[in-house]
Amino acid sequence: MSEQMNDTNNPNDTNDTARDPSSAALFGRCARAWRHLCSTTGAGRRAFPPATLAAIEAAIQAGERQHRAEIRLIVEAALPLAAAFDNVSNRARARQLFAQYGVWDTEENCGVLVYINLAEHAVDIVADRNVGRLVAAADWQAVCARLTEGFARGDFHASTLAALAQLNALLQRHFPADGPRPNQLPNDAIIL
Repeated sequence: MSEQMNDTNNPNDTNDTARDPSSAALFGRCARAWRHLCSTTGAGRRAFPPATLAAIEAAIQAGERQHRAEIRLIVEAALPLAAAFDNVSNRARARQLFAQYGVWDTEENCGVLVYINLAEHAVDIVADRNVGRLVAAADWQAVCARLTEGFARGDFHASTLAALAQLNALLQRHFPADGPRPNQLPNDAIIL
């Protein structure tokens, strides 16, 4: 899987759905849409079976006892067909899901979305503003690399748990727990 890392405060963000009218661009858009059309939620469920989903939920829950951030993990087998055809980037889709699932709506503005798109072979991390200000891009990239390297070997279970452990340690360093607090976001992974 290719690595991608993004946060919500990138001023260099470009229009992700720009259209090139050339026939090569049209062919590329059709090929991308076809790849996404052929990817099904079954691919997501095979890569992330119930035991893996339970382990992910437990890892997020355990990590959130050590830090004040909130983590959501979303796996999407493929973009909606129109989005794939319109060249919506992985980053744009991750930002959309960040908003849709309320990852931004945490008390300390420290929500983190780990978005995995199986058809694109891409991982994006979108972090709310308080997290984005403190965590270096290289740290986010290291978490993405842990995921993509494992996924390239077909090891979704161990690489996801290792990346979550790495992410939890990173968040603990910047947002250490300061006592009990309510869980603000569900800890279960979402398969779309």
